[in-house]
Amino acid sequence: MRSETFFFLGSMGIRVALHHKTDYEYDRLVTLSPQTVRLRPAPHSRTPVTSYSLRIEPKDHFINWQQDPHGNFLARLVFPNATRKFSLEVSLIADMTVINPFDFFLEPYAEKYPFRYESLEERELKPFLEPLPPGPLLEKFLASINRREVRIADFLVDLNQRLQREIRYMIRMEPGIQAPEDTLKLASGSCRDTAWLLVQILRRLGLAARFVSGYLIQLKPDVKPLEGPAGASEDCTDLHAWAEVYLTGAGWIGLDPTSGLFAGEGHIPLAASPEPQSAAPVSGLVSECEVEFIHEMSVTRVHEDPRVTKPYTEEEWQCLNALGNQIDDELTAGDVRLTMGGEPTFVSIDDMDGEEWNTAALGPDKLRLGGELLKRLRDKFAPGGFLHFGQGKWYPGESLPRWAFSCYWRTDGLPLWHYPEWVADADRDYGFGAADAERFAEEFARTLSIDPKEYLVAAYEDPLAYLLKERELPVNVDPEDNKLDNPEERERLRRVFERGLGSPVGFVLPLQRGYGKNGPEWQTALWMLRSRHLFLVPGDSPVGLRLPLHSLPWEPAGQIRQA
Repeated sequence: MRSETFFFLGSMGIRVALHHKTDYEYDRLVTLSPQTVRLRPAPHSRTPVTSYSLRIEPKDHFINWQQDPHGNFLARLVFPNATRKFSLEVSLIADMTVINPFDFFLEPYAEKYPFRYESLEERELKPFLEPLPPGPLLEKFLASINRREVRIADFLVDLNQRLQREIRYMIRMEPGIQAPEDTLKLASGSCRDTAWLLVQILRRLGLAARFVSGYLIQLKPDVKPLEGPAGASEDCTDLHAWAEVYLTGAGWIGLDPTSGLFAGEGHIPLAASPEPQSAAPVSGLVSECEVEFIHEMSVTRVHEDPRVTKPYTEEEWQCLNALGNQIDDELTAGDVRLTMGGEPTFVSIDDMDGEEWNTAALGPDKLRLGGELLKRLRDKFAPGGFLHFGQGKWYPGESLPRWAFSCYWRTDGLPLWHYPEWVADADRDYGFGAADAERFAEEFARTLSIDPKEYLVAAYEDPLAYLLKERELPVNVDPEDNKLDNPEERERLRRVFERGLGSPVGFVLPLQRGYGKNGPEWQTALWMLRSRHLFLVPGDSPVGLRLPLHSLPWEPAGQIRQA
């Protein structure tokens, strides 16, 4: 039967490359004072920036990356020689995954305006709560704000949109920032002017606020909206400014009064500070000269995932379907039958609907068939390979870890194991018991030149744990026929009491590779136990996985010997 081919679409993000270059060309050789550059995305940027570079001319300079008192990255540049050109070139890659600007939580007392910060928080926010002396126009604007109790998000949306309506945006080439009074009087200003006005208004309202400079990336929408602003006609980017307000529980939240929107994935902060001067992209002095200023910025899409508003083209779908059909044909020709699983999944051809091949961790045949398959794979792909039968994944809700079979081999064909007849079958009971284990351990210790009588330790099931279980059984129930509902627990308890709590389960030989008089050697030591016997952690796993390692003698951390 032919299978269907499905394609899973991922994060539906757009990755863009931003390029920003600024040249200062001087009419003569000039001396530059140390220059402070704030053109690296700030640590609190919510937009992931996956790569970043900053190129500087002249190349004979010294750079020292620092963080200012507010955590912003800044590069301090020192130029030892005179120059006729100073150039800064930023390149970065940003992942424009959509950010919900309202995705934040608030402390209960800060959910509605007005509120007051707690005393400690208020002291920490002091630089962001100190406003400038207000003028009459600012006082009039503040008086017009409705102070009734309202959800803080609604309050900020209304205030932000009001500034967008009442302050006309304009490109202003003059340096510096307008006073809030001038911005209100002119009813116009650049992005930095409106941002600074919003900061002052928020502070007057008792809300901590800071000035932010950064990049604004605007991408052309896939489809035109049915109502509201049409958005950017082309992909574009520029230096921008906005404000951030501190809300307890949420942290700093960006407000862009130029657009009337909360800051989203297109806002990449470079610096945030109480004063605009501390967020300037470049600051420093230059000796007297005439300067020509050249500024260029661009943004390019470098990767786009298909999305609802811009799905695959018909040609792309045809290519995908053709590839899927080709894969289907190859799988059919190779008689490869697929089932669902985290890894390649094998099922029994005789009992493919059995629980052990679908939902159960273990079953009557899985272990045997798994061992047979492992040996067949070894013979086919890795003759002379070394087989390992060990513990696998431990899933939530399962009482024991599953088993895992592995095969290791050399790519040059040299065998790692020469005696395949000595590899035991994983599911076979060879009839060996505790006496055989003790005999083997003693012979093994002698082979390593270790006295088994002195250092070999017998391991027992913990009698207290199982006596407690026995005590909890009904008075008319035999521990060996205990009637417990859980079959694993029932079998475990039956096996322990059938063997007897006084019989050893296995034997333990502590070992460490060390150095003696004649060079490297195996070393051991007495395992001093408070109970004088080694009692295992209750369970069904092999002895080595149930050792009471917490009972090892205590040593100071600095004196623990490493193997």
